[in-house]
Amino acid sequence: MAFVFLLLLACSLMTAASAGNLDQNFQLTWGDGRAKILENGQLLTLSLDKASGSGFQSKNEYLFGKIDMQLKLVPGNSAGTVTAYYLSSQGPTHDEIDFEFLGNLSGDPYTLHTNVFAQGKGNKEMQFHLWFDPTKDFHTYSILWNPRHIIFMVDGMPIRDFKNMESKGVAFPKNQPMRIYSSLWNADDWATQGGRIKTDWAKAPFTASYRNFNADACVWSSGASNCPSKKSNSAGWWNQELDSTSHQRMRWVQKNYMIYNYCTDQKRFPQGLPPECSIA
Repeated sequence: MAFVFLLLLACSLMTAASAGNLDQNFQLTWGDGRAKILENGQLLTLSLDKASGSGFQSKNEYLFGKIDMQLKLVPGNSAGTVTAYYLSSQGPTHDEIDFEFLGNLSGDPYTLHTNVFAQGKGNKEMQFHLWFDPTKDFHTYSILWNPRHIIFMVDGMPIRDFKNMESKGVAFPKNQPMRIYSSLWNADDWATQGGRIKTDWAKAPFTASYRNFNADACVWSSGASNCPSKKSNSAGWWNQELDSTSHQRMRWVQKNYMIYNYCTDQKRFPQGLPPECSIA
């Protein structure tokens, strides 16, 4: 009996390690050595200097799931830098779910930029400041993506819920499997205060760190998902949506920390706001 318990414990530990092992789940794609997987696959770092940034992508493609990653962002004067962490398919009609972290001068807050693309069209930006310093320690950034919702979360706090409103003519990502991508790159032509603040290369190299990846998700392979419908229907995230408490928490974040919402930008949409903006 004790042997069976130890065997089960070992299997559970192996599963947890596999979920978090970055070497098993990701491949470094560019940066000429500036991206590194360290500590036996438990830590991944991207760096940026004047010559180049760096990036990685997941080995698997996913079609729905809950994706978690802990990030610690570039500290100090990060003006001009962008740390992008997102899901995306390929091609001109690609789908995409974005977290982008726009750096700033020392002491000023990062801007967390979110966006959703469906069938090649985005323009659904919401931006936030964070209620903590994201450079001091690791924090968990999550995307919950099921057939009815895309929920962005920070340390389990929902900050945005993009709902499936295809019945109102709004495209929703649901047919194209997506990989996870991340990159650290220089965008000082627009990233910080509209490009007015440039990257201080004397502070390079800039480094962002990643750990504790977990994907409770449907892996897409050879044209099919590994989630049979019964399993999908029983998965906690498959039918998940925000309850009343989670809605209150999201409203608190949006009231206190949202700095841009495309659904209130009437100057940008003089012919009328996008249809999803008028739907409660």
